[in-house]
Amino acid sequence: MSPRTSSGSSTAARIIAAVADILAFIIILWILMYLLDANRGNDFVQWVHDAATWLAGWSYDLFTFDRAWARVVAGYGLAALVYLFIGHAVAGRIRR
Repeated sequence: MSPRTSSGSSTAARIIAAVADILAFIIILWILMYLLDANRGNDFVQWVHDAATWLAGWSYDLFTFDRAWARVVAGYGLAALVYLFIGHAVAGRIRR
C-alpha cells in the first residue's frame, strides 16, 4: 500500500471517529443536562435536546422504565454507545 493511500485512509478514519465522538457527546451532554435539570427555556439547552432527540430517535422509546430519568439514560445512552461503537469500528476497518 502506498504512503499516500495509507495517509488518506488514516485521515478518513480519524474523521469518521471524530464524527462518532461528536454525535455521542451531544447525546451524553443532553443526558447530563436532563439529569441536572437544565433550564429548557435556554436556547443552547433546547438545541442540545433537539439534536439529541433527532440522533436518538430510533432508540429513545425502546425501553419503558417507570422512572423518566431511566428512560432518558437508557434510550439516549444506547444511541450514544451505538454511534461510538459503529463509528470506531468503521474507522478501524478503514485504517487496515
